[in-house]
This record gives sequence, C-alpha cells and structure tokens, in this order.
Amino acid sequence: MGKRDELIAQYADDLKNKCGMNPDMDLLTKVTIGCGPAIYNADASTVASSQESELETVKVNFLMKKLGLSDGPELMEAIHSVVEIYGKSERNKYRAVVYYMLTKHFGKEAVYS
Repeated sequence: MGKRDELIAQYADDLKNKCGMNPDMDLLTKVTIGCGPAIYNADASTVASSQESELETVKVNFLMKKLGLSDGPELMEAIHSVVEIYGKSERNKYRAVVYYMLTKHFGKEAVYS
C-alpha cells in the first residue's frame, strides 16, 4: 500500500468516526488526488479553520475555482458548517476531508467524474 492509499484510508476513517459519514471511496480518492502534492506536506495537508484567511483561500481556490460556484454568503456558511461537523476542537482537519464534505454539500460530485 502506497503513501497516498494510507492517507486515503486515514481520511475515510476521519469521515466515519469524526464526521459520522460513510464515505464514497471513489469520490474520496478523486478529491485526494485533486489536492495534489499538498497531501504530503504537514502544513498544507490540513485546513487551519481558526484563520479567516485560510477559510477565504478554501472558498476562492476550491469552491469558486475548482467547483465553479458563485461567490455568496452560502459558501462561507458551508465551510463553517463542515468545520463544525469535523469538530472545532479537532486539531488536524485534513484538506481532502474538508474538500470531500464541501463537494458533497454542494452536490458537485460531477466535477470529479
């Protein structure tokens, strides 16, 4: 099992045990691959949910550019909702898990097909 497969298994575990979701492994794999080399970097692989600038980056680079959503208050509300589900006290919020939940939230799975 390669490093990426180990990370995907870890993300699936987080989705099951911390977020109460049964992950679509195919979509999770595609979202993880879409994150690129960031998943191997300790800092880039997580989302610093307490920093507004980081949440703004998720909104612009992922929700607007990748998923093609229009800017509006619902984007930041969705990010805060996902952070809430993941658990505010959870120190490591993995970027791939956050992106997966946002993709599901907006029903944008087709972006990865």
